[in-house]
Amino acid sequence: MIKRVTRRQFMGTAALASASLTAPALAAAPNKKLVLLAGSPSHGPGEHEFNAGTKLLQKCLTGYEGLETSFHTGGWPKDEQVLESADAILCFADGNARHPFVLANHLETLGKLMKKGTGLMCAHYGVEVPRDLGANEFRDWIGGCYEHMWSCNPKWTPEFKEFPKHPITRGVKPFAVLDEWYFNMRFRPEMKGVTPILSATPSDAVRNGPYVYPKGPYAHIQDAKGRSEAMMWAVERPDGGRGVGFTGGHFHQNWGDDNFRKVVLNALVWICKLEVPAEGVASKVSPEDLKENLDPKPVKK
Repeated sequence: MIKRVTRRQFMGTAALASASLTAPALAAAPNKKLVLLAGSPSHGPGEHEFNAGTKLLQKCLTGYEGLETSFHTGGWPKDEQVLESADAILCFADGNARHPFVLANHLETLGKLMKKGTGLMCAHYGVEVPRDLGANEFRDWIGGCYEHMWSCNPKWTPEFKEFPKHPITRGVKPFAVLDEWYFNMRFRPEMKGVTPILSATPSDAVRNGPYVYPKGPYAHIQDAKGRSEAMMWAVERPDGGRGVGFTGGHFHQNWGDDNFRKVVLNALVWICKLEVPAEGVASKVSPEDLKENLDPKPVKK
């Protein structure tokens, strides 16, 4: 006797079969790959600690679900194949003519990755490239960059009191730390597509300088008194990639501040297109952690 199967029963059986086939595939989704590029030693002890700072961020992200990281010194991996499989890249290194991205054919290599939708975050000096070499690319890739004699770099303590509703700001509470916070970036025209993440208003005294180099003051910086300045920002690119610029990071000790650290960790997770937790990326850093992996540097006299 042949048992008739109704359309509803057939569809239900097909759905169960489909679910059983797709469940293993979903469970086996590959981890996102974050490539962390730390620049060569720079400045004095406790400043521009690219190696120690980047390794500290990697340590904080160890075990984060769905994410794997790789660390590379010298600002660029010895084997560029590492970049081919990257979902996102962090560059924490010296900038301007020494920026690792403007050396050799690295801009061309990165351009191909950006077209694939690879995420990119540049931190501190890493947001500065020469005006005629890399600046246009940086505006495309991360929304803006530091421009010599247009932007400025005073050491000051902005008070970050309010934040936009964005995954990068999840769990971040108001904070203020002394750092070499750059501002007056050369952003895309009308800041198209750029979301300020960390913003504060410099006092007139800060605008008057001195800046770290050249010491200033610059008239156009003084003329903008009372204006809020973005010191961290984010973009979502038409190619599907995400970009972030962060101008803090001069003093290594600042990674010990929970909110300073959290907003950066959140950003790294975000550029990888992973979900940022409602309370942000959790991490703990001890005084001992901050002493690890520091580059041997001569003490300034």
